[in-house]
Amino acid sequence: MSASSDTLSHFSQAPPADDGPVPRIVPVRRTGQWAAAAVVLVLLAGALTSVVRNDAFQWGVVGDYFATTAVLRGLGLTLWLTAAVMILGFALGTLLAVMRMSVNPVLRAVGWGYIWLFRSTPILVQLLFWFNIGALYPQILGVRTVNLLGPVTVAIVGLTLHEAAYAAEVVRGGILSVGRGQTEAAESLGLGRWRRLRRIVLPQAMRAIVPPAGNMLIGTLKGTSIVSVIAVQDLLYSVQLVYHRTYQVIPLLLVATLWYAVVTSVLTAGQHYIERYYARGAR
Repeated sequence: MSASSDTLSHFSQAPPADDGPVPRIVPVRRTGQWAAAAVVLVLLAGALTSVVRNDAFQWGVVGDYFATTAVLRGLGLTLWLTAAVMILGFALGTLLAVMRMSVNPVLRAVGWGYIWLFRSTPILVQLLFWFNIGALYPQILGVRTVNLLGPVTVAIVGLTLHEAAYAAEVVRGGILSVGRGQTEAAESLGLGRWRRLRRIVLPQAMRAIVPPAGNMLIGTLKGTSIVSVIAVQDLLYSVQLVYHRTYQVIPLLLVATLWYAVVTSVLTAGQHYIERYYARGAR
């Protein structure tokens, strides 16, 4: 018994076997990636330098017209149109989304038909249709429609009806992203359909609604430039009036481009913080 104990003690006190030096961890050398990144940076630097130093862009003229009264007035109308269209479009789009998900087959069919119609026709065609509504219906309910709608009103009506079709699908997708258990729990508490939608479903659906809604907002901002075809003095139309007089087409288009880029950047930053706000529960 003592011999066995001595043997066990000997093995337990034996030093660990030396397996040699610990292997050194060597990071992977991504030579190809760094080389590609260097090439891209060189190309970007060359392109930026060529744009800045190219006299054909007439950066001095861009600076002269960037903050003129006419341009700022057009920018203000563009921002106002964007805000009005998004608010009205999402209000109508939410109603259409609820109709699309209704158990009533008539409401469901009407909602589907509206979305199909306005997504199937180009926005330019819709604007021209509303602009010439007086030629199709000279009178509606005894009211003469000729010259009834001005260019700005036509722009709001046309853009709102168009955006509502896309907003409806965005809202419907957000509602479908909310688990069925949430609605069932609200039903068990005796909440009515509209209260469930307003207090339970929509707050949770906003996490899925905000990203595509942000893309729609930026798209609407740039899409308002199409109203220049019906003589609405938005940002693009304002710079067009200037370069039709001065023939400085490129620098004036750059003025509009830079303003669109500035506003889009601000909206993108705002979208980031709104997404963080609605995603705080998930984090």
